Amino acid sequence: MEFLWTCKEASIREIAEALAIGDSPRRPLAYTTVQTVVYRLEEKGVVRRSGKVGNFHVFAPVVSRDKAQRRLLDDLLGFFGGKGKLVMAHLIESGELTLDDVKEAEGLLKQSAKRRKPQ
Repeated sequence: MEFLWTCKEASIREIAEALAIGDSPRRPLAYTTVQTVVYRLEEKGVVRRSGKVGNFHVFAPVVSRDKAQRRLLDDLLGFFGGKGKLVMAHLIESGELTLDDVKEAEGLLKQSAKRRKPQ
């Protein structure tokens, strides 16, 4: 999805090649594996066929990066029983959350509280 969000649209071959170029040390994914994933994403309404070039279908994202991230984070929060504290504690313990991150989050929380306050 990251590749499609960046490029706006791509064929399965282009997606497969982009995945092969990535930082992963493992062997590249088979074309048919990428094709299966793209077709499943199409069935779920996440991508759509936006055209055809020769024999290749071109796919474009339907769901924005922001919307996908929000849904994933909502699902993750649900996994933790809806308790943000548990997620924060895990991120702190794993070293993924820095003091700068916390300060930035605090600023966002203050901004959010101001927007929600009735005038």
